[in-house]
Formats: sequence, C-alpha cells, structure tokens
Amino acid sequence: MKIATRLRLAQWCSFVLLLVMAATFTHTALRLRSEMRKSELTGEVLREAAGLRVLTLEYVWQHQARSRLQWLQQHRSLGALLAAGREFEDRYEQSLLGQLRQRHQSIGKLFAELQGLPDELQNQPQRGAILQALEARLTAQIVNRSQDMMSDADELARLSRGNILAAQQDTLLAGGALGSLTLAVVLAAMGLTIRSVTAPLARLHQATEVVGSGSLDFAVDLRSDDEIGHLARAFNLMVERLRQSTVSRNTLQQANQALQREVAERQAAEAHVLAQLSRMQLLHQITRSIGERQDLRSIFQVVVRSLEDQLPVDFGAICLYRDGELVVSCVGVRSYDLSMALAMGEAARIPIDRNGLSRCVAGQLVYEPDIGPINFPFPQRLAGAGLAALVLAPLLAESTVFGVLVVARRQPHSFSSSDCEFLRHLSEHVALAANQARLYSTLQQAYDELSHSQAQVTRQERLRALGQMASGIAHDINNAIAPIGLYAEALLENEPGLSERGRASLQVIERAIDDVGATVARMREFYRQREPQLMLSTVNANLMVGQVVDLTRARWSDMPQQRGVVITVQQQLDPQLPSILGVEGEIREALTNLVFNAVDAMPDGGSLILRTSYQAREGAGEVRVEVRDSGCGMDEQTQRRCMEPFFTTKGERGTGLGLATVYGMIERHGGRIEIDSRPQGGTCVALCFPVADAAPAPPPAAAPALPLAPLRILIVDDDPTLLASLTEILTLDGHAVTAADGGEDGIAHFSAAAAAGQPFSVVITDLGMPYVDGRKVAETVKRMAPAVPVMLLTGWGQRLIPDSDGTPVHVDMVLSKPPKLRELRAALAKCMALPG
Repeated sequence: MKIATRLRLAQWCSFVLLLVMAATFTHTALRLRSEMRKSELTGEVLREAAGLRVLTLEYVWQHQARSRLQWLQQHRSLGALLAAGREFEDRYEQSLLGQLRQRHQSIGKLFAELQGLPDELQNQPQRGAILQALEARLTAQIVNRSQDMMSDADELARLSRGNILAAQQDTLLAGGALGSLTLAVVLAAMGLTIRSVTAPLARLHQATEVVGSGSLDFAVDLRSDDEIGHLARAFNLMVERLRQSTVSRNTLQQANQALQREVAERQAAEAHVLAQLSRMQLLHQITRSIGERQDLRSIFQVVVRSLEDQLPVDFGAICLYRDGELVVSCVGVRSYDLSMALAMGEAARIPIDRNGLSRCVAGQLVYEPDIGPINFPFPQRLAGAGLAALVLAPLLAESTVFGVLVVARRQPHSFSSSDCEFLRHLSEHVALAANQARLYSTLQQAYDELSHSQAQVTRQERLRALGQMASGIAHDINNAIAPIGLYAEALLENEPGLSERGRASLQVIERAIDDVGATVARMREFYRQREPQLMLSTVNANLMVGQVVDLTRARWSDMPQQRGVVITVQQQLDPQLPSILGVEGEIREALTNLVFNAVDAMPDGGSLILRTSYQAREGAGEVRVEVRDSGCGMDEQTQRRCMEPFFTTKGERGTGLGLATVYGMIERHGGRIEIDSRPQGGTCVALCFPVADAAPAPPPAAAPALPLAPLRILIVDDDPTLLASLTEILTLDGHAVTAADGGEDGIAHFSAAAAAGQPFSVVITDLGMPYVDGRKVAETVKRMAPAVPVMLLTGWGQRLIPDSDGTPVHVDMVLSKPPKLRELRAALAKCMALPG
C-alpha cells in the first residue's frame, strides 16, 4: 500500500472517530436533559404529595372550607403533574407512575368521603363516635397513601439520579475509548509510515553516496510496492542505464540532486505527520483535563494556559457571547499584561464589528494572517499592541454560538492550516465540555433544591410529632398551676392589708402563671405559622425587657451570688422605640428563655446586656431586641442545630426546647431570629419584630361583674388540690359548694340532691377523669335536669375537644385551666342568665 494512501486512510479514520465522539456526546446531552426533566417532575410530585398530607391533617383538624379548597386545588395540580409524565419510558418507571396515578385517584375518592362526614355528623349527632372513628380511618388511609406516593416519587427521583450518573459515566468511557482509539490510529499510521520510509531512505542515501563516488556496481534491494519501492527500482534502472551507456558524472550528479529533493520532500511529509501527531496529543491532553472539571472558569483557564504553553500563542482569551456583544471571561496568565494594554481584562465588553467577529459569532472559524491592513476596531486594537496573525474559533452548543476562542501571534502568517484545523477541533471539544458543565450546574441546583425540600418536610414532621407529644402533658401542668393562680388572685382581691412588696410579688406570680398557661397552650403548636385568629396587641418592648429582668432576677442575681459568682445586667433601651404587634406573654417567655440560656453560658460570671433598637428596612422598619452575653459561645456545628427540638449542650440539665420555642414564637409573629456566636467569645441572639402599622382596636371593656345570689354549685374533678381550691374560692363568694371526687361521685351527688328536692343551680365538671369523664357527667345531668347549666373546666385546651366547632354537646360553657377568678365569676353569671 502506498504511503499517501495510508496517510489518507488514517486521516479518514480519525475524522470518522471524531464524528462518532461528537454523536456520542450529543446523545448523552439529550439523555441528561431528559433525566433532569424527570428529576424536576418527581421533585414536584414529592412536594405536592407532602402538601396533600399536610392539608388533609389541617382539614381534619379544623374542617374549614379554605383547607378543603386548598386540598382540591393541590389534588388537581398533582393530577396534572402525573398526567404530564410522558418522559418515563422505562417499564419500572411506568409501573411506579401507574401506582402514583392509582393512589392519586384513590386519595381523591377517600377525601370525597371525608368531606361528607361533617354534614352527616350535623344531621346525625348520635352517630358521633362512629363517624369520628370513620374520619380517623379515612384520614389514616389518605395519609398512608400520600406517604406511599412520596415513596414512589422518591424512588423515581433515585432512578433519575442513577440514570444521570450512568449517562455521565458512559460519556467519560466513550470519550476515553474513542480518544484512545483515535490516538492509536494516528500512532499506528505514523509508525507504519516511519518504518516504511526511514530505513529505505537510509539505504537509498547509501546507494547515492556509492554511485556518487563513481562506482556503478551498486543496486538497492527494495521490493516494496510503495513510493520508496518505485524510487528504489527507478534508482536501480538509472544505475543500470548509466552502466550500459557510461553516463557522465554530471548527469549522475543531476540525478543525485533530484533524488535528494525527493528525499527532502519525504522528510517534510514525515515532519508534517509528526506535527499532526503532536497536535492530536495536545488535543487529547486538553480534552482529558477539561473533562475532569465541572465549572466554566476552570475549563477556560485550562484551555488558555495549555495553548499558551504548548501551541504556543502570544495572546489567548475566551469570550462569552451575550446580548449582541462579547464579554471577556478568561485571559491567560502570560496574556494578562497584554490584555490590560488592550483594555480586554476579564468582564470587559467587546462590540461586534462587521468583519471577523460577525462571521465568527455566525459559526465560522476566522483566520486573518495579517490584521494590520484590516480597518475595523477589533483588529486595529490588537494590531496596536503588536499582534499580527489572528484566529477566532466559535464555541457552539446545540447549533448556537455562546462564546469565541481568541488566539493571536506577533508574527504575520504564523498560523498554518494544521494550526487552524487544530483550533477548530479544540473549540468543538471546549464547547461540548462547557455545555456539560452548565448541565451539571443545573442538575446540581435541582438536586440541592430537592434536598432542601426534603429537609423542610422532615423538620416539619419532627416538629409535628413534638407538638402532639407535648400536648399530652398539658393537662397535668394546667391542673398543677390552677390552684396557685386562684389563690394568688384571691389574695390580691380579698387581702387589702398586704404590703406593697407582698402585693408586687403576688402580681409577679399571677403574671408568671398566665405565661405558663399560655406556654402550655402553645406547647403542641409552637412550630405553626401565625394563625389569623391570634389575638395581637401593641407591645412596648422596653417595658417588656424591664419585666423580664425583674422576673429572672433570682437566676442572674441571687443564685449566682450563692456560689460567689457575679453577673452584671445592663439595659440599653432606645427611648424612641416604636411599638410592635404581638402576644405579650409569648414574647416575655421567649426573652426569659434567652436570659436563662445566657446565664447558663456564664458559670463563672460575666456581663448580660439587653438592648432594644429600631432599624429601617425596605417597606417597613423593625424593632430589634438583643440578648448578649460574654459566655462560652457556640461553634458552627452547634449554631446549625441549636434550634432543633431536644438538641441541648447542657446534658441532663437541659431539655432542648428553649430556642425551639423562641423560634416558634418569632415565626408566629412574622419576624426573624439572628444568632451571632463564636467559641469563648459570647453569644448575641437578636429577635427582629415588624413595627406595628396601626394599633389594633382595643377589646371592649369588661363590664364589672354584678354580685350573684348564693348558688348551689356541684364541682366534679379528680384532682383533690384543684377541687379544694375551687371549693374554698367559691365558698368565699357566698355559694354553697359540694365537691365530688370523680365522675361517678358527681353523678351520685346530683341524683341524691334531685331526689331530696334540693337541686344544684350549676354543675362544674372536669373533662378528663377516669371511668366516667366530663362528657358523661354532662349528658347525665342534662338527661335528669335539662335546665341546669353545665360548665366544662378542662386542662386539655380547646383544640383537644373532638366535638364540633362550638361547645361540646350537653355543655353550656367551656373554661380552660388554669381558670381566672374573674373569668369563673363571669361564666357563672352568664350560665345563670341562660334561658330556662
């Protein structure tokens, strides 16, 4: 086979391999785009399914029309997403999508049944227990199937991520294999060419020297069928003719010169092939380097630096094409000084002229051997800095030019055709790598968003479980603090001889009892956003800080002094501080928790600063309340987890609920919390509240309670302490009080009084009691004497009474524990004013 044929064959093989490589990368890009659309769709399905579960629980809890409409809208949105899942072609993915659609339809049917339960309960109240059980079962089924949908969506997301990683691996393997194969073809062609040229040329050279010395008895023994073999046979024929015709020495010298010229041409061809091989090696090296990177900047830096070192060039840069102009994105290290002289530093903008740049952004490779005579702004700018030869290579992705590779040299006509062809191939590889980097960045962003959504869902579920668990202890706490509040209020009202200090102490106790009661009421829902029915009032933050300092004085003054430790407290209050809208008890409780944490962080003493200030922000200002200590501080890991429920650094002394409660309070008030801390450098916690736009309308002043005529009151409760305190307080008001320990005892007392002709005027019963609860007592009383008012006194809170939206059946009024004395008197007056 001839050498020229071998070289053309190697060239065509390399071209075909490059086409296969480009097709492989294009197929991978399309596959990655498809998998990204699948990942985005599964993320939407996951969020919609989680939203359905939350809206189901909200609707079951509140039975509001708003919740129902939101659920139906969410259900329709999820159905539209599932119907649009045409990207899933795999049989397993189709199976998972089919399961999602089936569960979506079944959830819709279950919710349709769930919507009808409130109306059926209203029409048939005697079936309340059955309907409640049915409601719980339907709710559980909806929640379980929503969770199944989330699991299926998560499995689809996992499959998409796996397919993306597989596509990337396939791309890397295919690129490496095709590049290696291309290099192997070129090396094989070069090896065969060198093998078939070097040794024969040496023998021909030896023969030429022999013949040139005058000896015509030498023959070249070459039998190959290529150009060298033809040359050897021609040489032997020439020598034979010279021998036969006794050719002169001059003729022989002329033949020798011709042979030397042909040898020089062969050597030039060999040098050209070696140059092409070095270009292929440089292309392979750059391609491998940029394949290991995933960001545009590092890819561009590798390309420009390699061109400066290996090609080489005097100036190299890569520009991005944006909004009809070029923006310099990367300049080589060796080209930095020249770029400053050209005003082409990074982020510099270059307008598109009508010569080379316009053709390049249209997709053509532009080579200007000498830019001196070209009368356009960009070439003249380069020529002014001493550059002469210019090559502009477009960076195309999906048939769209997004950038330009700019290289230049100081010598005119210094770029060969092989250099231009090399730059064209390099620009294709760079464009493909840059497109892959952008796809990777988009995929990473989508993955981060999905991870963030999953973390939010997990955190919300954790807080919901905490709220449900915390509500279980609310009853016991309310029963324990109710007698304290009643006795404190009775002492303030009935003991006019109290000293000022004693009266102030009782007022602090009363305020603390109110805060504890509010805290207990919020324990199971501190993770909720602020609800529309939250009663807000204007709060003076400066006055609140003073109250917190007085309330916590024992913790930061008395108790540390017993250990020989001194903690100094400073109040830095803004005298012009505007008011905020909020719940005074919640804010006071949050500041109290922050003060306790600050004191615990200073076991050896220190300074505690409470500061208030006003900060102007866009739209509206905000009030900032800071609690700063000089204690041990927190590291970064502790700061990231400090607001998680049950996370504590205090060991057995801590509960891990302090900052979680503060976070719930600030979320309900529409504010934000900032924490600045460093180890051994103290901690500053800032609560930022929006400024009140307008003061809410004050609640109507309560009319003074008129004294009631003495009543016969039956009190039913299983807590002896609360029973004794209520009996004593109502007895002091002049009423005849009978105490019953539990539901059975209460029903017995009521039946005995009715049989004796001395019925009770009103019945006050607890809700949660063993054997016979408050509902059963109320039902029995109403059955025996429908006109007798029944008042339900409960420590569970209004939200834990699973009746209708109003008061429970057979109950005229509900009071929450701990009861206020004035509220109890007002309730009695209202009950006695009821008709019948």
